[in-house]
Amino acid sequence: MNAKISAGLLVTALLVTGCGGGGGGGQSSSATPKVGLITKTETNPFFVKMKEGAQKSAQANGMELMTAAGKFDGDNASQITAIENMVAAGVKGILITPSDTKAIVPAIKKARDAGVLVIALDTPTEPQDATDALFATDNLKAGELIGQYAKAAMAGKPAKIATLDLAPGITVGQLRHDGFLKGYGIAEGDPSVVCSQDTRGDQAKGQTAMENCLQKAPDINLVYTINEPAALGAYTALKAKGREKDVLIVSVDGGCTGTKAVKSGEIAATSQQYPLKMAEDGVKAVSEFAKTGKKTSGYTDTGVTLITDKSVSGVEAKDTAFGLANCWG
Repeated sequence: MNAKISAGLLVTALLVTGCGGGGGGGQSSSATPKVGLITKTETNPFFVKMKEGAQKSAQANGMELMTAAGKFDGDNASQITAIENMVAAGVKGILITPSDTKAIVPAIKKARDAGVLVIALDTPTEPQDATDALFATDNLKAGELIGQYAKAAMAGKPAKIATLDLAPGITVGQLRHDGFLKGYGIAEGDPSVVCSQDTRGDQAKGQTAMENCLQKAPDINLVYTINEPAALGAYTALKAKGREKDVLIVSVDGGCTGTKAVKSGEIAATSQQYPLKMAEDGVKAVSEFAKTGKKTSGYTDTGVTLITDKSVSGVEAKDTAFGLANCWG
């Protein structure tokens, strides 16, 4: 989670499509096993890449793919409806990036009670074992990598840190934030963190948050951001104040736009994650279940890589050539 947030107002707008003549409800006349993918939104590049991975894997594994997405992050009602529709359509498994990690649990339980394999992608439910399995980035590690990088890059200079976070109560955002602090070697409440603002992962809100932080603490020299849109918003605010050259920005995601910003120097480093792999591996697991009855379980780490062209001693990283070859969006 993604840490990707989209704005919207309609909870009723929902896309449910079936590939290969499936349709969005009722039993298909085809004997082809079905798998469902439910993402937080349909337009966010992270989820577009995830859907691409699911489609590719479904075709390779002889499965029919149904997809659903709400209009905005947090659209729990539409995710519940999508689960119910997919169970009624006879899917063998559902892959879901839960918008509301707690409120979705009862609907997931009903699906599992009906014999459907449910795998969370990117974002764990609360509790995590409400799904059969989780295929996701280690978001704590993603934060930790950029925290370690920032500590080394600051080279002993006293830090004045701004954290541009996601929103309260969202697991992905908290894990990345906590990982950054851990990687930097400080605890929550450390006085070196001079400003913290929520951005909902949005570029415009990231810019506003950075403007607010600069008013509060003009001497900020290190910025942690929940994702690259927030980072680019922060960069815009810093540039307007003539500070873009002397403030280090680190982030998480590894989208193509963000990776290009690392190459150009707007972002110093980012932790890259792999949504296509999450979905590909999820569909494979459902296919195996459909064929053998064997259920995958537990947590599968789909990988994270630090991307930077300004490497530092003691922190393993890949350059932006690697990042651009593996980015999404």
